[in-house]
Amino acid sequence: MENIGHLFRDNIRQYGMVLALVLIAGFFEIMTGGILLNPLNVTNLILQNSYILILAIGMLLVIVAFQIDLSVGSLAAFVGAISGVLMVTEHMPFWLALFIILLFGALLGAWHGFWIAYIRIPAFIVTLSGMLLFRGLTYVTLQGQSIGPFPPEFQLISSGFLPDIFAGKGLHITTMVLSLIASAAFIWSEMSKRSALKKYGFQPLSLGLTVTKLVLILAVLNAFALALASYKGIPNVMILLVALIFLYTFIANKTIAGRHIYALGGNEKAAALSGVKTKRVLFWVFVNMGLLAALSGMVFAARLNAATPKAGTGFELDAIGACFIGGASTAGGIGTVLGAMIGALVMGVLNNGMSLLGIGIDWQQAIKGIVLLLAVTFDVFSKSKG
Repeated sequence: MENIGHLFRDNIRQYGMVLALVLIAGFFEIMTGGILLNPLNVTNLILQNSYILILAIGMLLVIVAFQIDLSVGSLAAFVGAISGVLMVTEHMPFWLALFIILLFGALLGAWHGFWIAYIRIPAFIVTLSGMLLFRGLTYVTLQGQSIGPFPPEFQLISSGFLPDIFAGKGLHITTMVLSLIASAAFIWSEMSKRSALKKYGFQPLSLGLTVTKLVLILAVLNAFALALASYKGIPNVMILLVALIFLYTFIANKTIAGRHIYALGGNEKAAALSGVKTKRVLFWVFVNMGLLAALSGMVFAARLNAATPKAGTGFELDAIGACFIGGASTAGGIGTVLGAMIGALVMGVLNNGMSLLGIGIDWQQAIKGIVLLLAVTFDVFSKSKG
């Protein structure tokens, strides 16, 4: 029991949100009569929330650095508008347009980073200005009208699926094979961590608890894979998301740049005295946010198959909410990429489940607001007990 208590105390934010996600999904699965977790709806959950998940990765680093970015929704809409002009109006090859748009997003992020990091204007003011500026430029670019359709190759970002090289009938065999490979890799990773803890004299979880943890996680992973395999398999955008999650988890946990971001958010003055170039770190955090906002905007445009003036509305609030619900601290310096993903999925399941139950958008917004408030209250309460 002491081992279990120690496990929960050390991981209360992450495990608490995982448990909340499971309970919320289970509640809506019962209330919707099994619709929430049917294969088609599980796939739709990924497609509908992909752009928020991408934004949440970038926003997590911004929040860890003890900053905020209110402009990401408008920036996503603006780059979506630019992509419509380049690919639909000007007939530019989609691969060239993708490169230009991502570069453009990074430059817009650099614009914010310059004012925040070097001129020392608060991020709230700079990004609020950016939100208004980019939304206005979106309307100017599109002249109040939608542009579409996009080239088929571009649409595949959000509408395509990984081909089944085994040509399964009724079940996407490639998805299940990849799920088994991922399961084996996860088992190897967890056992390696356990061995490393023993090697350096730390007390790992008991073997029984480790096995229980592995069984539960792998059961969820393979059930999710089975749901995808029962429809069309793994969406292209999910491959992109998994790659981003691994990349940014590695950056946050294993690189000097990642440690500098956490040090900056934890205590900027102490970080500077330790040799961290805080201005440069902060600048690149916002460049990265601009890049991911541009990618999110393209994924959203590909899903709609059109660039629209109203695109991106409220995206910044969903991304910020996902980070805080997923365990990021309001005081900076704390948060994980995986936690932000779990937070985004909590909000996505809430949205989808309430829509399936016919709950109006007004009550959906109210309930999401309460969930966000409870998550931040939990953050403050857990720190006061620490």
